[in-house]
Amino acid sequence: MNLSFVIQPHNHYSDQVFEEAHLEQPQLLSSEFYDCTFIRCSFAEIRFDNCRFVNCTFEHCNLSLIQVPNSAFSGTKMEGSKIIGVDWTHADWSSMKLADPIGFFKCDLSHSTFIGLNLKNVQMKECVAKDVDFREANLTGAVFTGTDLTESLFNETNLTEADLSRSRNYHIDPGRNILTRAKFTLPEAMSLLYSLDIDLIEGEVDG
Repeated sequence: MNLSFVIQPHNHYSDQVFEEAHLEQPQLLSSEFYDCTFIRCSFAEIRFDNCRFVNCTFEHCNLSLIQVPNSAFSGTKMEGSKIIGVDWTHADWSSMKLADPIGFFKCDLSHSTFIGLNLKNVQMKECVAKDVDFREANLTGAVFTGTDLTESLFNETNLTEADLSRSRNYHIDPGRNILTRAKFTLPEAMSLLYSLDIDLIEGEVDG
């Protein structure tokens, strides 16, 4: 199904499946999608302007460098997709409820920005999230299990009750972030100590 022949701006779509679709135009304006599935679609560098995705699923899609001004992704799941270099701060997060956060599963989110966003209960499981900006974000209850966080930024980030078990390569300063009841696993959790003004001594110390 070729999406460029099906989707028109200012339209409403429900319970549709778009497979191996792409857009011939670089912008999609004010379209709404409810319970739709996108499979192996190529949307790289597309501008989704004032669009709404509710309970939608993106499977093995290319969403790299998309622009999302005033677009909402309530209850939307991204699975096995490439979503590199996206500035999510321009999206509309006001309609996202605690019960239906956006979810990323086995996706590549590298070089993206979530700075300052309220992303309670967001899920980023088994993802690659290198050089992602999470500064000043509210990630209470977020799930990062099995995610690679190499060079990602955490500063004044609320990670209360966040689950970072089996996540790796993160650098999180406990003095600059809120980690109350957050979950970590060893040996990766040892990195939390590197920011503290302490001396680590290997082995037993004789009395």
